[in-house]
Amino acid sequence: MRGSTAGLADTLAGGSRAHAALLAAADVLFAATVVAPAVVAYWKSTWILMDLYVLPEHPIASAAISAGFGLLCDLTFCALQSELAKLLQPERGRLTYYALSRCCTCVAAVGCVGAWRGVWNLLNECTGNSARTLLSTTAAATLSLAALRTLRNISAAPFAVAVDSPPDYFAVPTMFRTNSKDMALYVLDCVFSVSVVGSLVVFVWRGSWALLDIFILPDNLVKSLWISLALGYALVIMTFSLQVPMCWAAARLRGAPRLLLADVYHLVSFFATVNVWRGVWGLLNVYFFPDWPKFSNWCTHIVSFCLLVLLNCSNSILVRGVYIDAEEPDGECVVFPCHYLRLFVHKERTKKRHKRALAAAAKEGRRQEGASLPLQPEDKV
Repeated sequence: MRGSTAGLADTLAGGSRAHAALLAAADVLFAATVVAPAVVAYWKSTWILMDLYVLPEHPIASAAISAGFGLLCDLTFCALQSELAKLLQPERGRLTYYALSRCCTCVAAVGCVGAWRGVWNLLNECTGNSARTLLSTTAAATLSLAALRTLRNISAAPFAVAVDSPPDYFAVPTMFRTNSKDMALYVLDCVFSVSVVGSLVVFVWRGSWALLDIFILPDNLVKSLWISLALGYALVIMTFSLQVPMCWAAARLRGAPRLLLADVYHLVSFFATVNVWRGVWGLLNVYFFPDWPKFSNWCTHIVSFCLLVLLNCSNSILVRGVYIDAEEPDGECVVFPCHYLRLFVHKERTKKRHKRALAAAAKEGRRQEGASLPLQPEDKV
């Protein structure tokens, strides 16, 4: 769900400004209208299937089991990321790599949803849903993330698209970036990243979502959901429209002002995100076979996951890794990782340049070989 833009500006350089702007707009449209609804549909369906199948008559036990399974799953994938990257490589067989890597994503995705559902529901059972409690817990979690410089981790689709690329398919950045060779510190780093930072992110999402339920037409659910959806997409358009001036400002600031600017910008994007998610999630419940919950959610679960796999961005489902606020240089710290079409175009350009370089090298080799051949007798005459 999250990502970093470090180095992408250099990687995607090339082409005219008009072409780059067109590709950027297409990426935003793709992220907002295809990836985000598919990711929300997957999360919604998986969450409700757990509600239906995991001890539905015992909510606390269900939440505890869900949280335990999910956190253990997240921790396992985080701790074993290097081993998975070494074991599963496309050079050892592309079909095997593709199948096994997507199976890993499938398991990890269920684990992510389980962890969030468990922590979310345990909070509901322990703290309740009063506006005062929600405001206090949400504010405390937001400030804690800001103090840890990890506030950007609350962002998700449509402001983050993770492409399923082999080099970093299993990469999970940890909070303190410890080396996996130092096993004790590395495991502690993974535990802190998954349980502390991850839980704080859930606190912020749960509080914000519940406050929207309270303050946006609580007596008219359908209108409330449509308002959330419209508000969310309006803010998405506004946030992406501000990308260029925000990059300009961030490139000229240093230290605390730059960090504050990035945090405020990410908070605005989060408010847009949570409204989009609430709208899509709720409207699916209202309109897509509401009387047949198992059929509805199984269809949504399978179709959304398969669609994201076919689009080569199934990792957009996952909540993994800890990214540090304003860690990228200059204005890149406020650039959202929504690079899909741009990466595809860059890959095709790289292939063409490589082919041209090989052709030029072969031509030069033939020329040098012809020049080095000894003259034949008829040539001398």
